[in-house]
Amino acid sequence: MKIKKRTPLWPVWIIGLMLITGGVALFAASGDSAPYLVVLGIAQDGGYPQAGCQKANCRRVYRGERAGRYVTSLAIVDPATRQRWFLDATPDFPEQLQLLNRITADSGAAGVAGIFLTHAHIGHYTGLMHLGREVMGAQGVPVYAMPRMQHFLRRNGPWNLLIELQNIRLIPLRHQHAVELTGHLKVTPFLVPHRDEFSETVGFLIQGPNRKVLYLPDIDKWERWDVPIEQMLAGVDVAFLDGTFYAEGELPGRSMADIPHPFIVESLKRFSALPASEKQKIRFIHLNHTNPALQPGSKAARTIIQAGFSIAEQGEKISL
Repeated sequence: MKIKKRTPLWPVWIIGLMLITGGVALFAASGDSAPYLVVLGIAQDGGYPQAGCQKANCRRVYRGERAGRYVTSLAIVDPATRQRWFLDATPDFPEQLQLLNRITADSGAAGVAGIFLTHAHIGHYTGLMHLGREVMGAQGVPVYAMPRMQHFLRRNGPWNLLIELQNIRLIPLRHQHAVELTGHLKVTPFLVPHRDEFSETVGFLIQGPNRKVLYLPDIDKWERWDVPIEQMLAGVDVAFLDGTFYAEGELPGRSMADIPHPFIVESLKRFSALPASEKQKIRFIHLNHTNPALQPGSKAARTIIQAGFSIAEQGEKISL
């Protein structure tokens, strides 16, 4: 069951025009000034299809038989202030910016008010390159980052050039310290264990006037975190959780211990005793191109849904 945006009683003539993007039905924002989230992508860092993939699932996308999916990212939209913030800057940033432009056109929201980075793996920060002088030539876009993430951007090219040319402006993040975007929107980072070769890794708690949303696309294993994930679930209305791999053995010839994530089957088992109201909050996101749950109607997708959970949908909107 999906949590739907509360719909005011608008006159029929101002209902937003229906758009079809990535196989998901979207409605352009209308006179409602309530803030909301948009799911801009649901795939793992390499996207779907992934470079070099010649498997049947990827070939279907190449042949136009199935829609691909962008790399995992969310956007926060505040029609009242006409501002938009990105959670992660992915390699698919150009397409995701255009997708967001289409969704928010009627609300007047535009530009990039800021970007929150979770960590320094390729799917989560490399979209910053499009803010540089070779592309957008942006001016002073706030980029919110933890200390090691800031250090990584300052010490490595081409990212340090974005700072020197003032395309971006780094804003420090601190563990469990909220950033107030507007009077009714807050984003709070929290540290999680996840390899961390170049930076620490965080998830984000997004708090609106009426709802809270958890964004946690990357973590090693639930049991390696000193915070029970169930505790976090209890305090939010929607949770986008790491669903990178469905099960062990998904990458033949490779040790999956080298890239630890909670397998979806592990999460289903761990969360099986939760009441239905808690299960309904969970949307698995950050799915690798090999993950069978990416395929609509697959046994894996049916198992997730029948167990009371959801898979995030590109273009999905969540009211805050």
